[in-house]
Amino acid sequence: MKKLGLVVTQRVAYKTTTKRNPKDGVAPNLVSMDFNPKNKNQVWAGDITYLKTAQGWLYLSIIMDLYSRRIIGWSISNRMTANLVTDSLEKAYWLRKPPKGVIFHSDRGSQYTSKKVNKLLKKLAITPSMGDVGACWDNAVVERFFGSLKHDWILKVNHPTHESMIQDVTAYMRYYNLERLHSANGDMSPIEYENCKTNVSDFA
Repeated sequence: MKKLGLVVTQRVAYKTTTKRNPKDGVAPNLVSMDFNPKNKNQVWAGDITYLKTAQGWLYLSIIMDLYSRRIIGWSISNRMTANLVTDSLEKAYWLRKPPKGVIFHSDRGSQYTSKKVNKLLKKLAITPSMGDVGACWDNAVVERFFGSLKHDWILKVNHPTHESMIQDVTAYMRYYNLERLHSANGDMSPIEYENCKTNVSDFA
């Protein structure tokens, strides 16, 4: 590597973004690292990550359908509050209009254990599930998404403003859902995989 002038860039170690308020309840782990549901709208997963710009930090909340790895809801804000999560959840709900009982898996961060988020989950008939404390592998698929977003896309470009970061994240979401191939989807993009499975079931 030295001879060829190659340099290794290591990813930053996993960090817990938030801590739970001990007064708030914790949901049981209903997923237990089974990240391959048989159909869409059975298990969703979500998390929050940091995005650095010259104007300061932004925070991104995403909702992923584990069936196809499709991002079905996301929200960006300069504040990491429960509103960030409820906004992304509402977007996912109105896009998918899921049946009652869809599982939403997350960590035990203060946003996810908050009364506001749990009130919304109850209203939308979504069942909460939470991983263990500090265990990034309990939400490994979402962590991989954040890794791809940062190291394959946004870290290659300087972001002087919040607006430039939002535009770049929007472009990546479009690319990820429509074009990025996944081995878990038989080398199809999330939307292509869902459409393929829908068409097959129509004629089954």
